[in-house]
Amino acid sequence: MALRAARSVRAVACSLRSASASTARCPPRPWRLGAGAVRTLRTGPALLSVRKFTEKHEWVTTENGVGTVGISNFAQEALGDVVYCSLPEVGTKLNKQDEFGALESVKAASELYSPLSGEYSLRSGEQCISKIRISTMG
Repeated sequence: MALRAARSVRAVACSLRSASASTARCPPRPWRLGAGAVRTLRTGPALLSVRKFTEKHEWVTTENGVGTVGISNFAQEALGDVVYCSLPEVGTKLNKQDEFGALESVKAASELYSPLSGEYSLRSGEQCISKIRISTMG
């Protein structure tokens, strides 16, 4: 028990790199994986199909033939507080990569580009989220 406590104190001293411990040599810590232990990272279509991102920081999710479009966290942080949102009229036909709206914030203004081709079917100006009906044009 005393040996275990001494090891944990030394490990804490080495990890904190305190002034007194900085002169002491800290041994490398070996990985403690048991025999047959496997560590995996899952990245697959099921995980990545939830949200698809564009190069212009928009994202799209689809459910029952309707796509929900939004902006990435990076774009939200870059813009800051949005003060104005311009969206098209319901029924407007959209082509992929066409400008369909704009966001204005205290910091900057940015255009919104359609990640899909389709028809604009619903708008929520309060949250500035747009939904478009996905067509087979892709």
